[in-house]
Amino acid sequence: MFLLEEGGEHSPLIVDFINHYLGEPVYQFQIHYTKPLWDKLFANFDTTAEKVFGQPYSPETAIPWYSIMFVIACLLTIAVVYLLKGKLTEDDPHGGQLTLEAGYLAIKDMVTSIIGEHGQKYFPVVATFAVLILVSNLMGQFPLFMSPTASVNVTYALGLSSFLYYNYVGIHENGIVSHLGHLTGPRLPFVLTLLVTPLIFAIEMISNLIRPFTLGVRLFANMFSDEKVFVEITNIYPPFTHFLVPLVLTGLGVFVAFVQAFVFLLLSMIYLGEVSHAHDDHDAEEHAHEAHGDTAAAHA
Repeated sequence: MFLLEEGGEHSPLIVDFINHYLGEPVYQFQIHYTKPLWDKLFANFDTTAEKVFGQPYSPETAIPWYSIMFVIACLLTIAVVYLLKGKLTEDDPHGGQLTLEAGYLAIKDMVTSIIGEHGQKYFPVVATFAVLILVSNLMGQFPLFMSPTASVNVTYALGLSSFLYYNYVGIHENGIVSHLGHLTGPRLPFVLTLLVTPLIFAIEMISNLIRPFTLGVRLFANMFSDEKVFVEITNIYPPFTHFLVPLVLTGLGVFVAFVQAFVFLLLSMIYLGEVSHAHDDHDAEEHAHEAHGDTAAAHA
């Protein structure tokens, strides 16, 4: 089934290396603890963990390739930012600092234009999504690596993270009732409210609940397809298609990596913009008035 496919035609050497040394203890832990729980759960559906996960338990596959690749992506993200940052200076900024500043300004402008000026407080999370997904997408263009985003396990986790974060922001800023209230649509006359509003709420609720799935599928499908296209085309007429053709496809892969990181980031910011609102001047005046009253009372 396409939605349960995994990218890559083989396991990278680094995955085999890690499983060679750490696979056995992880395998023993899985056999004694996690596998019985999964089997008990899947027994209700007349199936087993091996059938659902698509492979038998073994020391060679105890730590999935996408888990290893995603941990490497996290480490590479930290390393890339650190190397680009270098020693910050205003007088004579180096190329890495200029690149980092260009990325910072690009994401900052997107946050301001999509979420609003108040959206800058979400910049750290948004920027983390941007850099981490971009690095994960680009990893497939290098030997010995694979894109962790070519696995639905990673992309669904990223989609779920975005979903949980923007709902947390909405509930934290507006309260649970107001947060759910934005799913009811515009204000309508009383009769229409009774007839139409429940329907709008149901549709909007379903639309919101499938967002982690759509975010994950969109990112996975494009990265998975990119890897498949690369493998199939480079093997059409070997060895001739093993020389210049990969260079062209690598350029296309880099373009896809940037586009998919941008799309995921754009949608995440749109969702944040739906649930986050700037405090108006009236609220600010009320807070200032309350603070002034509290100060006066304290002096009295």
